[in-house]
Amino acid sequence: MRRSSAVYFASYALSLLGKGIAAVVMPLLVLDRTGDVLAAGVLATAATAASAVTGLVAGLLVDRVDRRRVSVASDLLAALTVAALPVVDALRGLDMAWFLALGVVGAVVRAPGMTAQETLLPALAALGPAGPRRLDRLIATRETVGNVLLLAGPGLGGLLVGLLGLTPALLLATAATSLLAAATTLVLDPRAGAVPERRRDPSAAGGAVRRAGADLLDGWRFLGRSRLVLGATLVTAMLVAVLSSLQTTLMPAYFTGEGLPELTGLTLSAIAAGSIAGSALYAATAGRVRRRSWFVVGMLGTLVGFGAVGSMASPWLVLGAAALVGLTYAPASAVLGVLTVEATPDAMRGRVLGAQNTVMLSAPALTSAPLAAVATAAGLPVAGAVVAALAGATAIAALLAPAFRSLDAPGPREADGRPERSPEPGGRDADGDRPEGAGGPAERLPRRQAPG
Repeated sequence: MRRSSAVYFASYALSLLGKGIAAVVMPLLVLDRTGDVLAAGVLATAATAASAVTGLVAGLLVDRVDRRRVSVASDLLAALTVAALPVVDALRGLDMAWFLALGVVGAVVRAPGMTAQETLLPALAALGPAGPRRLDRLIATRETVGNVLLLAGPGLGGLLVGLLGLTPALLLATAATSLLAAATTLVLDPRAGAVPERRRDPSAAGGAVRRAGADLLDGWRFLGRSRLVLGATLVTAMLVAVLSSLQTTLMPAYFTGEGLPELTGLTLSAIAAGSIAGSALYAATAGRVRRRSWFVVGMLGTLVGFGAVGSMASPWLVLGAAALVGLTYAPASAVLGVLTVEATPDAMRGRVLGAQNTVMLSAPALTSAPLAAVATAAGLPVAGAVVAALAGATAIAALLAPAFRSLDAPGPREADGRPERSPEPGGRDADGDRPEGAGGPAERLPRRQAPG
């Protein structure tokens, strides 16, 4: 199991490293070839929209096809898509149409892989030796790896541009990391990718498309009916939306106005650096500090940190507050991830994760343009106050929400993290959820299994 965990994290890191390199190289290439600043924004918006739409059905695929194979296939297709860019450039020359076409295709093929990769970690935890809060530590470790690569990936991309010059051939590095990620995933225990056996519901009429639609709808129903999973999704989506607005609109304008445009990217770096420390601390203390305690610390840190960022009182206060947000929210984010895993039956984990990813990818679209309009019409201080109010209201609502009050209580969850669902007569549990998803069997992972 230790080897399998290390292999998983290696694959996860390789995948994120490639994305980080592409995140730097692609916008620069678009700007270089088109000369249009707006073009990079159009490409990012199109790719995000494609990921969100694909997320609607990606979970359905992950719940029906071996998850390890889905992850491998996604990385292989992503490698081909990225490698096609320098080939097209050599044969025909890249223009905006090619950037859009290959960017959207790449976003589409990566979406199922993202969902499949997330489902593999709880399965690996179930296959390993039993232990209290094992899943907590694994998810916290994944958060730490992700935050490290959030810094290292773009940094390596910038270094490659500086050393080798701006050329589409740099994207071959992303293709190589995707290929390595696929090869590494193949080494994982094959049992981790197994999809729980599905039992056909005799009452389910219609063809394959209609049954698929019903299964997909079941995932969204579960998300809507499970107060814990829905709450975790909404809290995370709101904070993702706020961070996106800060990164893409408010912080560039603020630091430029202060005459320090070079500090713009450091806001995200400060959050990532704080998150690395916070995730590592949570992994080290899992089982010794109550989940509720970490959650409260995270929400209070979010309240104070975003309040300071929104005040825009001084550049260094903004950066320090951003690091505070990362440090305190990272453990709370890990807690929400573990709780989602524990609350979601394995048979429908892909669909629920797909629904969550769709909500989170769509959330920035609801805030970016309105906050930019507020900044233009009323000024940055007002927009900063709105950001602080949104984040603060989210944190306070989360602290007061009944769903988040008993995060450590026994009962529906065992100490080792596997959900113990006791359906009431009629096939529903105490929250009104169908524990078996779309009429399928209850999750078949060992009892060590601990949502998303």
